[in-house]
Amino acid sequence: MAETNKAQKQGFPPEGIQSSTLGNGLRVVTDHVPWVQSVTLGIHIDAGSRDDPDRKGGIAHFLEHAVFKGTKNRDYIEIAGGIERNGGYLDAYTTKEQTCIYLRCLDRFTEPSLDLLADLVCNPVFPPEEIEKEKEVVQEEISSVNDTPEDLVFEDFDRYLFGRHPLGRPILGTEESVAGLSESDLNAFMANFYRPEKMFLTATGNIRHETFIKLAERCFAPLSSGSAPAPERAPFSRKSYKPFDRTLKKRVHQAQIVLGTVIPRHDPSFYPLMLLNTILGNGMSSMLNIELREKLGLAYSTYSSIAFFDDLTVMNIYAGTDGNKIAQTLDVLSSVLKSPELATPLHEELLSAKSKVLGSLLMGTEKMTRRMSHLATDLSYFGRHVPLEEKTAAIEAVSVEAVAEAARMVLEETPLSTLVYKPMR
Repeated sequence: MAETNKAQKQGFPPEGIQSSTLGNGLRVVTDHVPWVQSVTLGIHIDAGSRDDPDRKGGIAHFLEHAVFKGTKNRDYIEIAGGIERNGGYLDAYTTKEQTCIYLRCLDRFTEPSLDLLADLVCNPVFPPEEIEKEKEVVQEEISSVNDTPEDLVFEDFDRYLFGRHPLGRPILGTEESVAGLSESDLNAFMANFYRPEKMFLTATGNIRHETFIKLAERCFAPLSSGSAPAPERAPFSRKSYKPFDRTLKKRVHQAQIVLGTVIPRHDPSFYPLMLLNTILGNGMSSMLNIELREKLGLAYSTYSSIAFFDDLTVMNIYAGTDGNKIAQTLDVLSSVLKSPELATPLHEELLSAKSKVLGSLLMGTEKMTRRMSHLATDLSYFGRHVPLEEKTAAIEAVSVEAVAEAARMVLEETPLSTLVYKPMR
């Protein structure tokens, strides 16, 4: 109680995070938010495109679709209608390292909604005719990416960045790999990864931990560990990274530019890297936006992004520009990345970046799906819930010197690579 009162006095919303482990080994974490009338439930599987077997590209993502096509207890119509009749919605996503199936419902419908969520991951049946139709749906999704240059250029960049390593595979797979997936492939992947020790369940909203644990114990009873150990991820060696500079002619109207690099995982740099990314290319006042868009009018969209994986961190810089201005845009990007203001940010710039990061973090606590996402990120990356006051203190404590060291790691320790889509004339 003392810690909660201390947090509230400092301006933090009270946190009601509790964690338990079910009898079958499934970890359950609840985030009690009593001032809402909803609950967001998520089942998080430690499996993404990085875990796709050779020649089975896209299977982690396809499973995210396939579990919606029918279970031992429901067909796809009952799955879709069941949650919507209760005023909620059901969705899912797949990343390179994780799959998440989640729903949001009114708190009074928590029990039937949890039963539905558990049914999807415990009892899928993969009706052949529905699976074949869903292959066409996913192939259309792949076509959508292929028709979106900004998405496709990042996919190609990863392919060159990671080479033959599984991290270089597209999350969706290819039209050919998806077409070749079989029911036995889906069942084998589920047996390897949809097991208690590779999953955790979150509940965010107006829910009591003790009540929820009893529901989860019943709903997830069919979930059990396999007889064989789960496959281990292939680590990515920094020695495998070979910097590249490629220009590809594409049927695009606008040139697409991506720069990026990969650095080893280094947890003390987590928040300095986040703040470096904010200063460089996150928001209207970022260096990239000010230089490329506001001052020179070279780009409508320009930004940087950072991705934290199990064993490495990737930073990217993006700009879309006119095909005749590629060289000028690359020169400006180079000057920004070499600028003293980025190498050693001004104290005022760092304070502004901290305000942006903290603002996003604190305002995110007012959105239940965002709270769920933050909690899942903590559990996946750090293995524990990181209290809001701890995150805030860590961000506030970042010094100019720490950001400068993060910049050195990104810009000097490992050379940047470049990929350009040049419009065909």
